[in-house]
Amino acid sequence: MQLLALALYHRDGRTSPRVLRFRPGALNILTGESETGKSEVLTIVDYCLGRRAPNLPDDLIDQTVGWYALLVTFADTSRMILARPRPTGASTQNAFIRTGDTTLDLPQPDELVTNSNAAVLRSELSARLGIEDFHFQPPTGAGRSAFDVSIGQAALFCFQNQNEIASQTALFHRQTESGMAQAIKDTLPYFLGAAGPEQALRRHRLGEAQRAQRAAQRKLEDALRHQQAMDANGLALVRLAEAEGLLTDVPAAPENAQIFSLLHQALAAAPRTAAPLDMRDRRQELNDERRILREQLQDFDEALAAVDRWQQQGRAFTGELHLQLDRLKTLELLGPERQHDTSVCPMCTQPLPHPDPTAQDVSELTEHLAQELAQAQTLQPVREEHRRALQAQRADVAERLRLNGIQLRELLASDERMSRLQEHNLRVAHIQGRISEALTRTGTDDDITRLRHNLALAEEHATTLEQLVDEDDVAAETERRLADVAIGMTAWAKRLNLGGAADATEVAISLKLLNVVLRRPSGRLPLTRIGSAKNHIGYHLVAHLALHTYLRRNNRPVPGFLMLDQPTQAFFPEKPRDASTIEDADWTTVTAYFQLLNDVVRLNNGAFQIIVCDHANLPEDWFQEAVIGNWRPDAEGNRTALIPLEWLG
Repeated sequence: MQLLALALYHRDGRTSPRVLRFRPGALNILTGESETGKSEVLTIVDYCLGRRAPNLPDDLIDQTVGWYALLVTFADTSRMILARPRPTGASTQNAFIRTGDTTLDLPQPDELVTNSNAAVLRSELSARLGIEDFHFQPPTGAGRSAFDVSIGQAALFCFQNQNEIASQTALFHRQTESGMAQAIKDTLPYFLGAAGPEQALRRHRLGEAQRAQRAAQRKLEDALRHQQAMDANGLALVRLAEAEGLLTDVPAAPENAQIFSLLHQALAAAPRTAAPLDMRDRRQELNDERRILREQLQDFDEALAAVDRWQQQGRAFTGELHLQLDRLKTLELLGPERQHDTSVCPMCTQPLPHPDPTAQDVSELTEHLAQELAQAQTLQPVREEHRRALQAQRADVAERLRLNGIQLRELLASDERMSRLQEHNLRVAHIQGRISEALTRTGTDDDITRLRHNLALAEEHATTLEQLVDEDDVAAETERRLADVAIGMTAWAKRLNLGGAADATEVAISLKLLNVVLRRPSGRLPLTRIGSAKNHIGYHLVAHLALHTYLRRNNRPVPGFLMLDQPTQAFFPEKPRDASTIEDADWTTVTAYFQLLNDVVRLNNGAFQIIVCDHANLPEDWFQEAVIGNWRPDAEGNRTALIPLEWLG
C-alpha cells in the first residue's frame, strides 16, 4: 500500500479542498520554511489510517478543516479512499470509506458523509494489506491481554516524526507511549515472517496443555494427600458417627477397608425425624385464651367484691333501722301529751318559728321505717344466691385457666424436645458432611490409577506441543531475519560514516531493546551510548530503510511507505526559518542522507515510497525531481502552506 494524495476539506463544504499529491514508488520531498504545516502531514496521514486518538494540533488546521481524506493504492492497482471528519473531542470513531479501480480519485466535498467507523476502516485496510486473521495470544502468565494484529501495529513501522527520528532511546513510532513497546515486540516477528497464526495457535495450545498438566498433577497430589489423611482421620469420623447413633456394632479396631464401609454406612443413615408440626398457631390460640380467661377471672373478682360491699352496706343499713325503730317505739308510751300543740314551746310557751313534728308524724315515720326494714331483709337471700353463682362461674374460669397453663407447659416441653432433636440432626448433618467431603476427596485405588493415567496423557500432550513450538523457534527465526535486515543496515551505516560504524562487525535492530545496536569485537554498543544527534538520525534512517527493504522483498503485510519528518534537523539551528539559506551547514552529509533515501527507493523498484518533510532544498537534479511541494514565498512574496491563505480570511 502506498499513498497517492492527501486532501483537506474546508468546514464550509464549498471551498475547493487543499490537495497534496504523492508519487508512488518514489522519493517525495516536501520542503519549505518553518511553521507552514509540513510536520502535520505525517500526523494527518496517521489519523486517516484509523488512529483512535488523532493528536492533531489545535491551531489553524483545527479551526478551518472539516474532513481529512487519504487516497491510497495497493499492489493489485486497486484504490481506496480513507476519510475522517475533524474530531470534536479527544477522538472520533466516524469515517468515510470508498473503494475502486485506478480511476478512483478524491471525493467532492458534498460526497463526504459518515458511512463507516474507524474499526471497520482498520479492518478493511488490514484485509487488503494481507494481514491474516491473527489473534496474538501472550505467553502463559503474561500480564497483558490478547489482541488482533492489524494496520494499527503495521503503521508503527511507517512513521518517524521529528522527535522520534532523533531519539537516542526509541527506534519506532509511538514506542514511548504506554503499551506500545510491548505491542511492537509482540508483532514485529509476525511482520518479519518469523511467526504467524499457526505458531501463535500452537503456543496458545501449549499454554493450555501445560495448565492442564499442572491441574492433573494437582489432582493426583491432592488425592494421594487425602488418602493418607483418611488413614489417620477415618477412624475418628467413625467414632463420631457412632456417638451420634449413626453406627452400631463398630469393631474396636476396624481395618481401612472396614472404615470406608462404615463411613459409607454412616453417610447413608437417615437422621431421626419428628412430625414437622407447626405449633405456632396452637401456641397463639392458647395465649389468646389465657389472656381472655384472666380478664374474665378479674371481672368475677370485681363482681364478688361488689357483692361483698353490697352485703356490708345492707347489714349496716338494717342495723341502723333497727336502732332507730327501737328509739321511736318509746313514743307509744305517751298519753294526753299526744295532743300537745307542736307550734308552742312546752317549756316557755312561746311560739316556735318552725313547728316540731307531731306524734302522729313520728308514728307514721316509724311505720314507714318498719316497712323498709322488712323489704331490706327480703333482699339478703337474693344477694347470697348471686354471690354463690359468681363464685361457681369464677371457679370454672380458674379451672380452665389451670388447664390452659398445663397445655402451654406441654407445648414448651415439646419445643425443647424438638430443639434437642434439631441440634442432634445438625450434629449428624455436620458429621455426614465431613464424611462426604472426606470420601469425595479420598479416591479409591481405581481413582488414583485413573488420575495417574490422566497425568501421563497430559504430560505426553504437552511434550508433543513443546516439540512443535521448539521446531518453530520464533525467537531464533526472528533473530535470523533481523540479521538479514542488519546486512543493509551495516552497509549503509558505513556508507554514511556514522559514529562507531567503521569498527562494527554488524549494525542491527535489537528486539529486546527496540533500538539499534552495534556489534564490535570489543562488545556490543547500543545507540544510547553513541553521541551526536546526527548519528541518532543516521542510524534511524538506515534501520528503517533496511527494515522496509526486507519487508518489500519478502512481500510482508506492512504498508510500502515511510514518512520522515525533519531528518536533517541535527544540521541546522533550532527551528530554522529556511534551511536552504544556511551556508555553514554540513551540506555534504545532508546530501549523503537524501542520496541514500533516493538510492533505496530505486533499489526497491517501485515497491517502496518515501515521503520526507524537511527544511532542506538541495540543488541537485534528482532532489528537485523528488520535490512535490516547495512551501516558500515565491518571487512576488506569496506564501505557500498546508492551509491556503484564503482559508484564513
